[in-house]
Amino acid sequence: MEKRRLGKTDMEVSLLGLGGSEIGYEHVSPETVSALLNDAFEVGINVIDTAECYRDSEEMIGQVIAHRRDKFFLFTKCGHPHGAESAPNWSRQSILESVQRSLQRLQTDRVDIVHLHSCSESELRQGEAIAALQTARERGYTRYIGYSGDSRAAHYAAECGAFDTLQISINIADQEAIGLTMPIASEKNLGVIAKRPVANAAWKTGHKPIESYHHEYWDRLRKLNYDFVRDFDLEKAVSIALRFTLSVPGVHTAIVGTTKPERLRQNAALIKQGALPQNELEAIRRCWEDVAPPTWIGQV
Repeated sequence: MEKRRLGKTDMEVSLLGLGGSEIGYEHVSPETVSALLNDAFEVGINVIDTAECYRDSEEMIGQVIAHRRDKFFLFTKCGHPHGAESAPNWSRQSILESVQRSLQRLQTDRVDIVHLHSCSESELRQGEAIAALQTARERGYTRYIGYSGDSRAAHYAAECGAFDTLQISINIADQEAIGLTMPIASEKNLGVIAKRPVANAAWKTGHKPIESYHHEYWDRLRKLNYDFVRDFDLEKAVSIALRFTLSVPGVHTAIVGTTKPERLRQNAALIKQGALPQNELEAIRRCWEDVAPPTWIGQV
């Protein structure tokens, strides 16, 4: 699989990374996690992304990759020590404790990146959370530090100069970051990790998804009315969506979450088609610019 240098870091990352949220939230077996990570390795994926709040995702990933830690770049996130549904904690003590807990769960002495997980712009400006991550880096808990989030907060994170990487939503239904944040990220040579790169395939059933997390994208896609989504050819639409995200200048890798090894292999095969042709990329951008109101901000 093609690899790209992740901004100013020393990491050559695969175009696709494996997102670990589904591993934690979908109650999968250890055998499934093992098969998934083995397949990721076989197709050339070397990025695994998880978070402290993804239930038992860190533990399950740690159990599988501890014996071959050097084969993967391992990213995690902090700020929600009591789960994603609970109030965040951006204090220095909580963040440092969280990072150390993640190391224990992942069975490693350090991770490659720790991201602040959806920290607000006001919290970022206060500086305590950033300083805590800098301390974690100084202590050797992580090699690099980053910010995971969207909209104005992500723009500030890129602009402030404290971070090595950004993890932001970029997809056919979420393009605010392309104009707002990507220019400053590229100027500062930040590593950019695209999350939600296929817009959760919110259109795949032809009906509004049951999962409320996908509703915003479903509503947007109905108004954007892309022809490749209307065709109901799921593989074609996913291919275009994924290659669109990876064709945005400055994006280095895209994190795709799944618990199905076969889907991981399908996605890896789809990106072998290469970059999305420029005319198709521009058509998707024009559609967004014609349809999207200012209220369509980046989705966490």
